[in-house]
Amino acid sequence: MDNLWFRCFGPPAESDAVRLVCFPHAGGSASAYAPLARLLTPRVEVRAVQYPGRQDRRRETPAGDITELAGRIAERLRAPGGRPYALFGHSMGALLAYETARVLRSWDVQAPVRLFLSGRGAPSPVPPRSDLLPDDAAILAAVRSLGGTGAAVLDDPEMVEMALPALRADYRALAAYSWHGGDPLDVPVTVLNGRDDPVVTAEDAARWAEHTSSTFEVKEFPGNHFYLDQQAAEVAGVLTDGLRQAAGR
Repeated sequence: MDNLWFRCFGPPAESDAVRLVCFPHAGGSASAYAPLARLLTPRVEVRAVQYPGRQDRRRETPAGDITELAGRIAERLRAPGGRPYALFGHSMGALLAYETARVLRSWDVQAPVRLFLSGRGAPSPVPPRSDLLPDDAAILAAVRSLGGTGAAVLDDPEMVEMALPALRADYRALAAYSWHGGDPLDVPVTVLNGRDDPVVTAEDAARWAEHTSSTFEVKEFPGNHFYLDQQAAEVAGVLTDGLRQAAGR
């Protein structure tokens, strides 16, 4: 896989491990998945996507379009005959994982064995109000309101200056995105959500069922939008079970 776009954390995976491709949240980077990777390897090979404009790619221009970014990622996943793989995305990453799967389907290449979609309501023609943020102050306020360990860096002006370009681009991309229909994916879907998420309700999560013709389930966890920070072991268990089922293990 493309070393520019994917980061691998934890010990080497076993030769027959299922690959889990992880998509970070808005403003996030591949390293957000390092704790989860350490819990899943070596039975699962975790590859986290590194979007342009952050960490070691910070000198690149952040992507400003969800569908275009999904196409660029899909291009690097399309190799036929590879090991079984699944997609996991949190928040904005859930939308990117879904759109990446749709691009791959349009190319008629090896499909993921399962989608894990976390912390994001199902797409619709109208962007959620939480995506429509008019300026940097509103973006920073929204990030603070979501909590999570990353919100603490917003108290450091230098860190804010470094984080803002990616955050700004990601929220603009989310505000510009709209879903215009299409056939459901024929891929099993597991939706994960925090019970106290301030922007994703249980109803929002359940509407993902409309986007698959295969099996569907919702897993709810204690916590807010970034429940993953506190529930990593429990999430790892759900991912492991879902991958085992989807890969016929």
